[in-house]
Amino acid sequence: MSNSAPSSRAAVFLAFSLVWFSSHVLTAGHPDYADALAKSLLFFQGQRSGRLPPDQAVKWRSNSAMSDGSAANVDLTGGYYDGGNNVKFNFPMAFTATMLSWSIIEYGGRMDGRVHDARAAVRWATDYLLKSAKATPGKLYVGVGDADADHRCWERPEDMDTPRDVYAVSASAPGSDVAGETAAALAAASVVFRAADRAYSRRLLAAARDVMAFAWQHQGKYSDHVGGGVGNYYPSHSGYKDELLWGCAWLLWATKNSSYLNDLISLGANDDLDVFSWDNKLAGARVLLSRRALLDGDERLEPFTRQAEEFICHILPNSSSPSSTTAYTPGGLMHRPGNVNMQYVASASFLLTTYAKYMAASRRRAFSCQNSRPVTHRNLRALAKRQVDYVLGDNPLGMSYMVGYGARYPQRIHHRASSMPSVAAHPAHIGCQEGYRSYLNAPGPNPNVHTGAVVGGPDENDAFPDDRVDYARSEPVTYTNAPLVGCLAYFAGSYKN
Repeated sequence: MSNSAPSSRAAVFLAFSLVWFSSHVLTAGHPDYADALAKSLLFFQGQRSGRLPPDQAVKWRSNSAMSDGSAANVDLTGGYYDGGNNVKFNFPMAFTATMLSWSIIEYGGRMDGRVHDARAAVRWATDYLLKSAKATPGKLYVGVGDADADHRCWERPEDMDTPRDVYAVSASAPGSDVAGETAAALAAASVVFRAADRAYSRRLLAAARDVMAFAWQHQGKYSDHVGGGVGNYYPSHSGYKDELLWGCAWLLWATKNSSYLNDLISLGANDDLDVFSWDNKLAGARVLLSRRALLDGDERLEPFTRQAEEFICHILPNSSSPSSTTAYTPGGLMHRPGNVNMQYVASASFLLTTYAKYMAASRRRAFSCQNSRPVTHRNLRALAKRQVDYVLGDNPLGMSYMVGYGARYPQRIHHRASSMPSVAAHPAHIGCQEGYRSYLNAPGPNPNVHTGAVVGGPDENDAFPDDRVDYARSEPVTYTNAPLVGCLAYFAGSYKN
């Protein structure tokens, strides 16, 4: 846990003591969650790769990467660029699809007319993931684009001329982590489309089963076997056991097949942790499995419930949990060192609201963190709301960290397509180094407002420079928005404007 100044700790204690044991939240003065939800979903259109559909609402984007997969004589067009670059990294993309699907499963009923947009966001990813899984027998494609070459350029995706190399895992070059996450994404999406498109749901589930079997049979870390910088940008620090657990948990939900339950129990996984991310899925798997334990009374999964609560104890503010290992800014935002802090805020907040939902629907009224005062579902929701409200502008700077939401938001985000004129506005090709000279380092705001993009966020002292070059603070990524969609849907259903 990073250290904070005594004054910061006092401020955090004061902020949370005001809300932590409150049994209600005022319904006046809260953000417009429904508007933020609509914008958070629109963001995904700005991240699309491939041929854009006729109903594309983000008009400053055009078709891109139309020959992806040709290096391997397969079609790998489509999918998402993960952030401000032009590479397709399947590992975080699959996590994005899983979290979007989980958001719909839990909170689709609160999305009102936006559930169609949410399903469309999932399908843009899963159509590509199906291609990645089915294009070549015995292979799972895990990325397109030379990441090192791409990061040496500042180009619109419509102009990119860096190598579009293709990367895959196989029996001789295993990748149980990316395979397990892909299986989770396909299985979760099969639940989303079960009623909306039964044939598509069956395709997704069949592919999920096959990819999960591959993950078990050929175990290893994908970042040990793929080149082109793919494994350097998204290495599997946590190994692959968490993805095996995660994939099995989702397949258990989608199939109700007890063989996946047996696999889960055999995996165990007793790691103590305070993070949930594209890399480490243990906390998410534990919360997901706790649903069956709390709501269906499956005692075999009770250990996962205890582990889920241990994770929550680690992310609560230290004024409320003796076992907290999570730092907070003076303004009350969870903060982890490194890049794109908002990804951790969004993922943790999703787990807080979802576990609170399970608690409220079960007989589990409270739990304790090392003999602290009992923690209730209301406490968890209050903390999640505090995080979401901070993102939307209730913070010391009065700045929304979602582009296009509120009166004040980041103007110079680290995003190639947003920072450069659209093809419609500037049809001529803009080269790799010209992009650096004329656009990356330009002082003015981005010409294209990337509505709904949530940037990396402020530093540990609530400061935000709004500097395009500062990718750690100013880059948006799909795996921040995906879990935030669920949080926004939940609060939109609770607090009507």
